[in-house]
Amino acid sequence: MAKSEREANVYQAVLAEQTERYEEMVAAMKKVAKSAGEEGELSVEERNLLSVAYKNVVGSRRAAWRILSSLKQKETSKGNEDHAKRIDEYKNKIEQELETICNEIITSLDEDLITSSQSSEGKVFFEKMKGDYYRYLAEFLSEGDRRSEVVEGAGKAYKTAFELATSDLLTTNPIRLGLALNYSVFQYEILNGPEKACELAKQAFDDAMTDLDNVSEETYKDATLIMQLLRDNLTLWTSDMQGDDDDDEGDDDGDDGDDGED
Repeated sequence: MAKSEREANVYQAVLAEQTERYEEMVAAMKKVAKSAGEEGELSVEERNLLSVAYKNVVGSRRAAWRILSSLKQKETSKGNEDHAKRIDEYKNKIEQELETICNEIITSLDEDLITSSQSSEGKVFFEKMKGDYYRYLAEFLSEGDRRSEVVEGAGKAYKTAFELATSDLLTTNPIRLGLALNYSVFQYEILNGPEKACELAKQAFDDAMTDLDNVSEETYKDATLIMQLLRDNLTLWTSDMQGDDDDDEGDDDGDDGDDGED
């Protein structure tokens, strides 16, 4: 793909984002991702556009799936089996869409994006992204070989990203902080490991606090926002382990396209 064609696709993605046409934004950024092998790794702007595109097409479906799960519980408790069955059919449709989209971006990450990345930030960003989309699959897949496979995939991607981030990125780097946030959510929600989740989140928060005076002005806002999410999760999870019940833990799904790279 010629350089001008890549630039045209990037601009098309920008237009699609501004008009909230995220399916078209994904289509444009898929072409940009495919060009990475020949033309070089994605720029900060390009990787953020890719992330925002997929975040929105997947995010709306994840939200729909959660609403339907809640509605099914209510209908089942009322004995409305016909309604519950119809909800199940709708949920299955959304799950199929989620699986298609998640598999698509994971393939792109493996074949084009991770392999073409030269910078540590780029590698961490995309390995984290790979972990995230495996995690989204694990949220709805039933227990079995396929779910075990995606849980393992998420764990490996997060671990790879975490090791590289720990060695190469500053403790206050928003990409590193966002990774710690989502990796800890994976530990808590998917692996049912509250102690490990709290350990990860607390270490990331404490390390960043130590170095906060040295953070650059351009990343300060993003870094402190993610630190607040880490602290919120720590408070919630500690409370849960003491017997309270709430499951509204946060991750940086809303920010993983903008992890300090505005």
